[in-house]
Amino acid sequence: MRTDLITDPVDGLDEALAAVDAFDRVLVSGLLRPGPAQAAGLAALADAVAGTPLASRVAEAADKAAAGAAGEDHFVALAAARTALMGSVHDALTDRVADITGRPRAEHGTRAPDTDEPGANVLAAARAWLCDLARTGWQGIDHELVAGAAPVVSAMLPDSRLRRQATLLDGFAAELAASCPGATLDRVPERRWADLWTRALLLTLPGAARTPVPSTATGRLLPLGVDLQEHATAVQAQVHAVFEPADGAAPRLVRAAVSAPKPDTVVGAGLWQLLRPRMSLLAAVGEGRAMEIDAMPVTPEGDLLWDDERARTGEPADPFATARVILSTAVDGVTAPLDRHPARIAVPVFLEGYTTEHEADGPLTFTVAGQRLAVDSDRVPVAGPLTPEAVAASGACLGLLRWDAGEFVLQPLAVETTVRKKTVAVHAGAWAGGTDDKVGARGEKAATDSVAVLRERAGKLLRA
Repeated sequence: MRTDLITDPVDGLDEALAAVDAFDRVLVSGLLRPGPAQAAGLAALADAVAGTPLASRVAEAADKAAAGAAGEDHFVALAAARTALMGSVHDALTDRVADITGRPRAEHGTRAPDTDEPGANVLAAARAWLCDLARTGWQGIDHELVAGAAPVVSAMLPDSRLRRQATLLDGFAAELAASCPGATLDRVPERRWADLWTRALLLTLPGAARTPVPSTATGRLLPLGVDLQEHATAVQAQVHAVFEPADGAAPRLVRAAVSAPKPDTVVGAGLWQLLRPRMSLLAAVGEGRAMEIDAMPVTPEGDLLWDDERARTGEPADPFATARVILSTAVDGVTAPLDRHPARIAVPVFLEGYTTEHEADGPLTFTVAGQRLAVDSDRVPVAGPLTPEAVAASGACLGLLRWDAGEFVLQPLAVETTVRKKTVAVHAGAWAGGTDDKVGARGEKAATDSVAVLRERAGKLLRA
């Protein structure tokens, strides 16, 4: 790895993010009665895309919005400009990641997308609600305005083709509802809410949610680690792996994800009970085995559309051996156009031979070849044996290189550490297939008891 590039500045990055931040501040107070500050933020966004094909449309939209006369098309143009800027930041950072890892990158796919266009009327209703949000601004939101999303989401949910938009809109509305009234907020999450607003608005446009027809993958899947993401009502496990095609083509990096709704009483190791029955790959990860897949659908971005019928458990496979032997030659995936955002960067990397340092009030850092890399220990899930202490005592690490708060950071997925003079591997996803560990077994039992109680209560309600 070219660790010397981790801290080098990226040309144009600060300027692009400054324009995004200027527009995000506009959405705080809204565009119903814009003032000089909003006009300046809109002008900064328009200036940032002045040399692009969006220039004329965004300039017109900025002028109309500054005059308080923006219509739906103008808001869409502003959202497109912001998305383009975040996409340029994403591209610059992924180019830097490619230089750091030295791995080849896949080319963008050209497979024809699905041409089906669902729910034009309900998407128009969603677009209208999002435009009302932009006019009102985050400081002006109230429960009546936020509740306007509920009938739109209800109309979307029965159509599986609109599930993506419905989930995003529902989650966004829930965050806003929890923060009402906006006038009382001490701090507004400007970047996050602008991200959600922009993405939700663009996904309501005809053709925006089309996805290319997936190809198929046949060969051996070598898991590297599991990224577990937990929210109050949902949990997702994303398995990062190296795929070796049966036809002898170059290995490539792929992902397989499984999600499930969850009650707030199921936490820790109990989360695996919700996910395990939905994807056999988790058991293979817990056992340290490869999987043989046959004609598994895979998107151009490298996401496996998992089907247990197309997979079987293979031979033992050590993720650290995979990282040392194959990872450096695996082809990195591409990112779909609307997904180009720095928060989406999560690239598997392998580090060893580093030293660790943990300041009292600062993050854990690895020093590799004289370069410091911050370690995001907060992302280590409690649903596994990997702990920040194990990371701090490690000598080798498999992780995801991410971009956060203006710098590259490392999210550990697994480490090698020394226990009683022996090298031991500790994986965040080690309990994915079950465990005899006392802490893990206790968490599994607590989850079993919680789910049993909930099922009993649900049964009583249905019988009543």
